[in-house]
Amino acid sequence: MTTAKLFQTGRSQAVRLPKAFRFEGQEVIIKRVSNGVLLIPQSPEGQRAFWEGWYAAIPAVDVPLERNELPVQGRDWNL
Repeated sequence: MTTAKLFQTGRSQAVRLPKAFRFEGQEVIIKRVSNGVLLIPQSPEGQRAFWEGWYAAIPAVDVPLERNELPVQGRDWNL
């Protein structure tokens, strides 16, 4: 697992990302997830690439969904 260094800049905490994790541009979207933080590229192209990679990493589920089909009920709609 790759780690990153934390440091203070003024009154803010910052993270020094390794070169392999650098982002294009000046800003990222930040989201708190459970007990962690998720950084997402802010550009539409960067977001698209991020989510495509995210979903590609999720294993496909080939389990058919079971549906309990109930019999059709007769209704008197002329009340």
